[in-house]
Formats: sequence, structure tokens, C-alpha cells
Amino acid sequence: MKEALAAEALAAGFAKMRVARPDAIPEAAGRLRAFLQAGRHGQMGWMAERSHWRGDPAALWPEARSVVMLADLYTPDHDPLAVLEARDRAAISVYAQGRDYHDLVKKRLKRLGRWMLTRHQDEAIKVFVDTAPVMEKPLAQAAGLGWQGKHTNLLARDLGSWFFLGAIFTTLDLPPDPPEDEHCGSCRACLDICPTGAFPAPFQLDARRCISYLTIEHKGPVDPELRPLMGNRIYGCDDCLAVCPWNKFAREGSEMRYRGIAGAPTLAELAVLDDAGFRARFAGSAIKRIGRNRFIRNVLYAIGNSADRRLAPVARNLRGDADPVVADAATWAEARLTER
Repeated sequence: MKEALAAEALAAGFAKMRVARPDAIPEAAGRLRAFLQAGRHGQMGWMAERSHWRGDPAALWPEARSVVMLADLYTPDHDPLAVLEARDRAAISVYAQGRDYHDLVKKRLKRLGRWMLTRHQDEAIKVFVDTAPVMEKPLAQAAGLGWQGKHTNLLARDLGSWFFLGAIFTTLDLPPDPPEDEHCGSCRACLDICPTGAFPAPFQLDARRCISYLTIEHKGPVDPELRPLMGNRIYGCDDCLAVCPWNKFAREGSEMRYRGIAGAPTLAELAVLDDAGFRARFAGSAIKRIGRNRFIRNVLYAIGNSADRRLAPVARNLRGDADPVVADAATWAEARLTER
């Protein structure tokens, strides 16, 4: 059954499949507790609210006997760091360049799940893609899919850094795979490149300083100390992923829908988007979930960091925006540019 399932997973578009037991990450609860107690989750209160499930997959669904972990490639066809030099353009994380991965990965998981149920009708499954209290990365390492690097993201020797994770919890008893060891060695590339110093130590992340968190999860104004460090990154940050040496073994992704929506547009064209324009431009994209106001806030921080005085009028036009956070960002951006 497991061999047939792996073949079906590849046919569904996944790059790799491995299996773990629900109780394979006993250390996860303690690590999560320490992370939360230190306040490193910032405004992500949902992490604390359901931490009893997040820290113990067996508690989330006690009937589950196996966790099938799957990797879905979104490897970029360009250097994600190159756009950081084009300071009048928006740097958008590779994973959000195309269609929302939640939708595409879930469709593949459901297809695979239906295939499982046709062969074992007395069994049950649940599929998860980053929206339930499941610690996918520790489970993926326990399953042998890859390991959590010093930047806390998952990477693999045969896939590099660029893949999404999906999980199928099942009552089917499948043989587990051996866990993957850590292969970072003495490398510090991901730690040293971080613009905001979001890694207090190797294998530790303080989300409150992470640009991905600041541009996506953080509500309200960003600390003025951190704004200049964000550069032109307006949605997520790929620096620690892109610099990883293991990416020389990354495989090309076959799903073209992970590309093509966002690109690297100019900051000037993004700054004028109203709510309707924002929704229309990013329909089907993961970007839409943060809403127009938070998005424009990020664009204005990038404008302030652009050193392009021609963008000062763009910022000035938003100083009277109905959203006070946007207005604050516009005032900050114009002041930065005129001071220069």
C-alpha cells in the first residue's frame, strides 16, 4: 500500500512522500511552549490558543495512526535576491508569485486522499495545508522528508528549500520512514544574511523581527527601527531560503500556476491601488489575505527605502488615507525621501 501510495503521490504532482507516526515529535510541545513564553510569536495569538493540539499531533486526532507528509515544489526560475537591487520595484516572496498554494496543494491532497479511501473504505483521513494546528516542519523531519535548518525552515538534500508541505492524517497503519538528520554543518549563510537579525541563535527564530511576519502577520505600524531594514520587501522575504547552499540540488518545479500573478511590479503602480483594485489584481493569490491597507503600508515602507525622490509625491498623496496606519507609513516615507 505504501509503495502504491508513493507512486500515486508522484502522479498527483507531489515531488516526495514520507510517513511518520503521530507521536513522532515528543519534543515539539516543549519547544513550542518556550517559543510562546518568550513572546517570539508576536501577534500570532492563534499559535497559543491551540498550542495543545499544535504540540501533539496525536491529540489533534487521536484515531490517526499515520501521518503522510508530502512536498510540492515551487522552485523559482530566477534569482530571488536580484530584485532587491531594483529599489523602485516590489520584492514579493517566491511562494506568493502565483496561485495560492493552499488551494493547489489541498486539491492534490484530496485527490490522493480519495485514492486511499477507494482502496480502504473502512479507513478515514484528514488533510491539512498550513491552516490547522499542525506542526508540519517537525513532522516532515520525523518522516524523513527533510530537516529544519538553522533558519527553522525545512530543506532537503534532493529538493533544496523551495517546496510546500501537505499532510494527510489517516487511520491506516503505514510503516514509518526513518527521520532525517540535520546537514547544515558549520554553515551560517541563512543566519548572516537576515536583514533584521531575526535569529537569536541557530535553529531559533524571533518572528517579531522577521520580515515575512512583519509584512504578512503584523497588524498596525511596524517599529520605525525595523522599517529601513525591510528594503523593498513588501510581502514575505526569501533571503534565508535563497542563500542556502543546498539549493544547488533543487529540482525544477512543474506547476506553472505557482508563477505569473505577482512578478516584480513598480512601487508606484502598487501604491495607487484602492481596495477593489487590490482585490482584482491579486485575485487567486495568497497576497489577497492581508488586505489592501496592510499591503499599501508595506509598499510605502519600500517607497521610503527606495532613495528615489520621484516617489515622494506618491507617498504624499497617501498621507490623508482613511487608514491611519497607511497615513503614518506615507508620512514616514515622504520624510525619508525628502530628507535624502
